[in-house]
Amino acid sequence: MTLKKLIGKVHLWLGFASGLLVLFLGVTGCLLAFQREIEDATQTYRFVEEQPDRALLPPSEIRAIADAQLPGKKTHSVTYQKGKSTVVVYYDFEPEYYYLVYLHPYTGEVLKVKNMAHDFFRIVIEGHYYLWLPPNIGQPILASATLVFVVLLITGIILWWPKNKAAAKQRFKIKWSAKWRRKNYDLHNVLGFYMSWVVIFIAITGLVMGFQWVSKSVYWISSGGKPLVDYYETMSDSTQTAPLSGTAPAIDQLWNRVRNENIAFTGSMDVHVPENNRTSIEIALNPDTYTYWKTDYLYFDQHTLQEIPVSHIYGRIANASVADKIKRMNYDIHVGAIGGIVGKVIAFFASLLAASMPVTGFLIWWGRRKKGKKNDPEASRQRPTQKARVVALKS
Repeated sequence: MTLKKLIGKVHLWLGFASGLLVLFLGVTGCLLAFQREIEDATQTYRFVEEQPDRALLPPSEIRAIADAQLPGKKTHSVTYQKGKSTVVVYYDFEPEYYYLVYLHPYTGEVLKVKNMAHDFFRIVIEGHYYLWLPPNIGQPILASATLVFVVLLITGIILWWPKNKAAAKQRFKIKWSAKWRRKNYDLHNVLGFYMSWVVIFIAITGLVMGFQWVSKSVYWISSGGKPLVDYYETMSDSTQTAPLSGTAPAIDQLWNRVRNENIAFTGSMDVHVPENNRTSIEIALNPDTYTYWKTDYLYFDQHTLQEIPVSHIYGRIANASVADKIKRMNYDIHVGAIGGIVGKVIAFFASLLAASMPVTGFLIWWGRRKKGKKNDPEASRQRPTQKARVVALKS
């Protein structure tokens, strides 16, 4: 057996092993590509008119109104964004729940209470990440399928690679005038080749999210050999007994301070509510709400209101190294958002083509299998003729 035939066998059997999961990831990836745009177009409660002559309600007041809608639920954060309703996030793991409360930022009117367990895109995300299984089971399964898909991309390129110039002409275009089997073959090979150079980034970024060893390896390579500092929670000094400088709650004081320090800021601001008297207050400033990597993450002692420096990658973007920024960009690359609407369109079609690869590949295998049986001399000798079948039916 030649090396290329061996690679072909590997490509075939790995395709069988991961085909359904690759199809599933590709289809759900297509659905998620334009999630934000679809939500903006269909969820009118997410938008409000600007009222420059009125003051925004502070986080503590917004939270109090939202808490009345979901008594007993744990508040995670309050999000402000110009031209949009203020969102209070509630979630916990035991018992597991995830709610969003949308409020008018000037009046406090409750616009929508949303149980994210029933949200369409949330359901798709749970499938895309975990196959609707417990995360410790579903994530390794899908991450492993993605790893196999990367091997399929590499072996596919090897199998596609033309032997000579004459063969090269057939590798870059689809022969639409041919019979369906040839067209299917061209769709698998030609579109597979073009798609590979985009999907490889989607697959690798998926592996970064799926396997810690991949995440740390990518960071180690991009940083020139420096290890990734894992995220850790910042803590407040609970021994502080001195009163705050003002009468307003700590989250309100910090919210006002950060707003005054960023007068021209037009992105989103998340104010994270501390769980107890030891945790810090996190404020996240995202200048581009269609991506995440540029976000400034600021941490403050809730008793002294002093900023707490961090050494992990989720701090101020100005302090991030090249490797930190690459790590931060991972999700935005995965969904194509890093390239704006053009990047999302490319990611959509790349995911669609990736989903088609197991289908066209299976049809190639099935066609060759049927053709092989038809051309098998032994099978032809054993196959009864039309006359013999008629005789057999009469007897």
